[in-house]
Amino acid sequence: MTEKKTPQLDELEKGQWPSFVTEIKKAAVRNEASKELLQLLERSYEDKRGHWKHGGIVGVKGYGGGVIGRYTDLPEEYPHLQAFHTVRVNSPSAWFYNTKTLRTICDIWEKRGSGLMNFHGATGDAVLLGTVTEELQPTFDDLSEAGMDLGGSGSDLRSPSCCCGPARCEHACYDTLDACYNITNEFQDELHRPMWPYKSKIKFSGCANDCVAAIARSDFAVIGTWRDSLQIDPAEVKAYAEAGMDIQGEVCDLCPTKALNYDAEKKELSVVPEECSRCMHCINEMPKAIKPGKEKGASILIGGKSTIVQSAFMGWVIIPFIKMEDDYTEFKDLLGRIWEWWDENGKTRERIGETIYRIGMSKFLAAVDLPAVPQMVYRPRSNPYVFWPEDELNK
Repeated sequence: MTEKKTPQLDELEKGQWPSFVTEIKKAAVRNEASKELLQLLERSYEDKRGHWKHGGIVGVKGYGGGVIGRYTDLPEEYPHLQAFHTVRVNSPSAWFYNTKTLRTICDIWEKRGSGLMNFHGATGDAVLLGTVTEELQPTFDDLSEAGMDLGGSGSDLRSPSCCCGPARCEHACYDTLDACYNITNEFQDELHRPMWPYKSKIKFSGCANDCVAAIARSDFAVIGTWRDSLQIDPAEVKAYAEAGMDIQGEVCDLCPTKALNYDAEKKELSVVPEECSRCMHCINEMPKAIKPGKEKGASILIGGKSTIVQSAFMGWVIIPFIKMEDDYTEFKDLLGRIWEWWDENGKTRERIGETIYRIGMSKFLAAVDLPAVPQMVYRPRSNPYVFWPEDELNK
């Protein structure tokens, strides 16, 4: 096809930040599909609508997930984009690669596809953008031979992801890397063979800073926390004060539950443990003086997602504290009970949080054998019509 100018895309190359347009242009020098992709994207900006059809089902032998079908609705004008499938490659915990692995992925994709990649997609996978149907099985075979696997797509378990945890962060309250790796290996069928009403995501954050945005972007958010009190080092508190830090204004006054008390005269800081919500603000401000408690574990939240059937949800707390250890047996049992309930009650394209919202939290908790806890209350006393089960009234 005749190469056309792309004035609107060119605007996206201006400024100080790297541009995906520049990267597509680099790939277009060697790849016809990438060259046509530039033209199609410019056309989409002109027409103010995308020119991609729903992909349908494409895949490789034995896998229902991992490949996302992509076809343009203008195949006559853009013949190299008649099929432009996306392949998801399951990434290592916290995206720790060595250069040999990265070069291997690049070599495979330059041979089999467009050469365009996204490190990383919203799910967390390494995303290989653009190939034809005939190259899907050879791509998978090459990846498998190199020791890699496809990630999740479709109505299955999407690839679990995690923060860097104890590898690089002193705030981690459990081993996010091990948990992510363990859970990924445990649920291979759920990851590769779509079987549910819609997709399900698990994300692991080592503390309430939530560096993988698990609370807003996953059906199961595992957020590191502690059950006892903050650890405060008096000597380091004094060091911060003597260095000129306004501990009262910058730390105590900004504590959401006012759990911290500071004696400016003595330069002493204390905490009321039962008032602390473990939000990490004080630790972020004074990391040398304040640390998480010693009895560490995680909180489990459910239902976070973007807008689909209902509006965007943040996760609900369903378990305030769980010890993330011993092969994560308790967490795995919980996942199994919840997935079974959702599979029986969920509607097509309805995420777990939406099913709970439709049917009700109380019925959900009873079905999956979880006790109600105060952390589940969204707005206390907003509804006076509270009904108790008859067997509880007779206790």
